[in-house]
Amino acid sequence: MRTLDWIVLLSALFGIVAYGVWKGRGSKDLQGYLLAGRSMKWYTIALSIMATQASAITFLSTPGQGFVDGMRFVQFYFGLPLAAVILCVTAIPLYHRLKVFTAYEFLEGRFDMKTRALAALLFLAQRGLAAGLTIFAPALILSVILGWNLHYTNVGVGVLVIIYTTSGGTKAVNWTQFQQMVVILSGMVLAFFLILYRLPSDVSFLDATHLAGSLGRLNAIDFTFDLKNRYNIWSGLIAGGFLALSYFGTDQSQVARYLTGKSVTHSRMGLLFNGIVKVPMQFFILFLGVMVLVFYQFEAPPVFFNQVEVAAVREAPQAERFAELEASYREAFDEKRGHILSWVDARRDGDSEALHAAREKFLASDEKMTSVRSEAVGLLEERNPGMASDTNYVFLTFVVNYLPAGVVGLLIAAILFASMSSTSSELNALASTTVIDIYGRLMKKDAGDAHYLAASKGATVLWGVIAILFAESFRGRETLVEAVNIIGSLFYGTILGIFLAAFYVKALKATSVFVGAWVALASVFTCHILTEMGKLDIGYLWYNVIGCVLVILVAFAVQPWVKK
Repeated sequence: MRTLDWIVLLSALFGIVAYGVWKGRGSKDLQGYLLAGRSMKWYTIALSIMATQASAITFLSTPGQGFVDGMRFVQFYFGLPLAAVILCVTAIPLYHRLKVFTAYEFLEGRFDMKTRALAALLFLAQRGLAAGLTIFAPALILSVILGWNLHYTNVGVGVLVIIYTTSGGTKAVNWTQFQQMVVILSGMVLAFFLILYRLPSDVSFLDATHLAGSLGRLNAIDFTFDLKNRYNIWSGLIAGGFLALSYFGTDQSQVARYLTGKSVTHSRMGLLFNGIVKVPMQFFILFLGVMVLVFYQFEAPPVFFNQVEVAAVREAPQAERFAELEASYREAFDEKRGHILSWVDARRDGDSEALHAAREKFLASDEKMTSVRSEAVGLLEERNPGMASDTNYVFLTFVVNYLPAGVVGLLIAAILFASMSSTSSELNALASTTVIDIYGRLMKKDAGDAHYLAASKGATVLWGVIAILFAESFRGRETLVEAVNIIGSLFYGTILGIFLAAFYVKALKATSVFVGAWVALASVFTCHILTEMGKLDIGYLWYNVIGCVLVILVAFAVQPWVKK
């Protein structure tokens, strides 16, 4: 990075930490620390909810997802608006009326302490893992693209978040997230227009969009019902809807955001705004990745975007063959670029015959590039078995190599802000659940507000350290945006089943739901293990449906044999 980039980045990072500490001052009691005194307005809640969900993984991995797979991932979010409406009608007024600190307090009154503790522990397990992943995501990619030390970056991001989250609690989290989302969205919009600016002068935005369609990347809607297909309209509306209900209705990292609302109306407006805006925002971020793909139709892309792996194979026995493949890849690119320019000219002239011929030629060249790349990736995997894909490196590679000084620093700051905003919410929620649902109920009852306030700060630090340790140990082969959703899907269905039973199935008793939850959890993990082994093939979004339905069905099945 250049000097101006470092100035922008460091000013933004230390400025936001100082701002968070300052805005969080005055949190002297437990309600002020964990719920910001229930004083937040709807727009702060809305951006805080959005920032909690939209981690660095969203802004690093999602453009890469659009680059390699097109727009179909947007279907993942189709169930969110309906879930937001349901939660606004049911969960939000209930939580406000009960004046709970966490969602899991409600479960003790409806069922018993063991069911409350189980739901809280399931949340702590999955959100603790996810917090580590939100730290790891930008650290990994920045370490590869910019040559930063991975371990120092993990620790640095984690420590900065711990400082302002511990000092200011939920109020600091909400206010910093508000500022962070403004920077993040501004940076992404700026990147989009700079991509269009970097296209050849004779290639219009409409040309770029048609080219993306010809390359098969404008595949936003798929009506095929297929359990094996991770992303279609049915998995998005049904399975994604179950996931959204669980995430926004039972995950304390999100529930805590709207529990801070000064009224039910402010909480509802904050959640509804997110439900309305989230789908177009994700569409835009995926489309940003598609436009990066279009840009690389005119500028030669690397055969593999993770240059650390490429540098390593150049020192390995596969070096000579890899160099040959790189040359073939560049040759195929030059050939394709010529055909695409002919396609643009034919489109402008309205020559349908020449347009069709040019399209067939550039698609043939594209297939050749794909074949060469596959062989090159095979050589990389031969040297490093289990190597992750390079999808997560696509967007930041473009940013660093092609955007002007200052903008690079701003976008890297935006990516780190996304990590920090999501992690701060997670640490805050992990601390509140640990103290309110576990420590305060099972270990140290009636200790007083000052004691629990100190315990909450200690728990924030503890979970921050755990998240950093997990970030240090994580190695995954999924794209990061998929990895974080897989982790959530392993737990969310079971948690949602417990809450649905509590809200709507009054006939079910505590012990039957408790047993149903354990059976559902074991079944979901079995499905995932068998899918990973190749003995079953179920898209991970359906884990949410399986877990939720099994909790209810098993609870009804064992109900005749339980006393309470």
